Amino acid sequence: MPILSRVRSAWNAFRSTGEQQEEVYNLGLGSSSAPDRPRQRYYNDRSIITSIYTRISIDVAQVLIRHIQLDEQDRYLKNMESMLNKCFLFEPNLDQGPSQFRQDIVLTLFDKGVAAIVPVDTIGTPEAADFEIVTLRVGCVKEWFPKHVRVELYNEATGKREEVILEKKFVALVQNPFYAVMNEPLSTLSRLTRKLSLLDSVDEATGSGKLDIIIQLPYVIKSEARRQQAEQRRQDIEFQLKGSQYGIAYTDGTEKITQLNRPAENNLLKQIEYLTNLLFGQLGITEDVMNGTADEKTMLNYHNRTVKPILDVIIEAMQRSWLGIVGTANKERIRYFRDPFMFVTVGELAEIADKFSRNEIFSANEIRGFLGVPPSTDPKADQLVNSNMPQPEADVKKAS
Repeated sequence: MPILSRVRSAWNAFRSTGEQQEEVYNLGLGSSSAPDRPRQRYYNDRSIITSIYTRISIDVAQVLIRHIQLDEQDRYLKNMESMLNKCFLFEPNLDQGPSQFRQDIVLTLFDKGVAAIVPVDTIGTPEAADFEIVTLRVGCVKEWFPKHVRVELYNEATGKREEVILEKKFVALVQNPFYAVMNEPLSTLSRLTRKLSLLDSVDEATGSGKLDIIIQLPYVIKSEARRQQAEQRRQDIEFQLKGSQYGIAYTDGTEKITQLNRPAENNLLKQIEYLTNLLFGQLGITEDVMNGTADEKTMLNYHNRTVKPILDVIIEAMQRSWLGIVGTANKERIRYFRDPFMFVTVGELAEIADKFSRNEIFSANEIRGFLGVPPSTDPKADQLVNSNMPQPEADVKKAS
């Protein structure tokens, strides 16, 4: 491009002032934090519950969801060239990427019990059999009707969360498979939350700065004069502690002081440990999964017992609401794909690649794709051949 044309077409982010940008772009309502971000309930925000939600939601978000086409034997054939698949793989909406969108689904699912995945922009009406979904948003259900739901959803046009009434058949309503464990009023998670709240109250009372001491005076306090004398003695000790640099006071040799603000002798901490272990067992997670030291078998069990049920209900709700009978009859499906080599070491991966290539399951270029290596230009790299065995074509060339 000529230099003059490059200068004329150049653009700089700081070229215009803030007032000019507001006039040009018509920015609308502003906020110091992302208004579309899911907000958890206040008692989940400050406890171990948040770390559990985050861990599981991140693991679910790592699994890809695709709109695919099956062959006549119901085997995976190809990815669909649809707007829905572009939402899954590139941009579900203006504010979120695919991973953020999947994590938003899980966080809303855990916190509210039900996540509503709403097609906001579509090509064609939802009543049409061939409507195309352009953008997706995650909302929470505020009210249920026989055939409709009231959903609180972020409106990117106004920058606010608004409530809309939509048909159930149009919205993918995802029910939490662990609802009885996480969202019921008397569930394990609710009991653990209440115990953690009590423990926080005890900690705040302990660290409030009060000494909580009892002074035993060497005389019986029954008359009004003795009460006034005792009150004067208490004020003297308070004055000494408050005025001393190191908080030191003196007492008479006949006086006895008992301190009460020691740790409470109850089984609250044991109950919290018991409920935490019970919750981990019911959700299929362990301490090793939470701190990242779990081995391959533990992670496989965690994915089968925890991650897979969540993904299953998500794609089933999408399949039922958006593809329906027509899409299912046309061999269209919504499936999720997890990297099978995520927890495999390099040495084990080399052994697996050798077995797959020897048994002609994967070609060399397919294996290179798993490793993140560009494909080879050798035509043999795209063929299902066992390189350890003599090939018929090679034997014919040698004989000639």
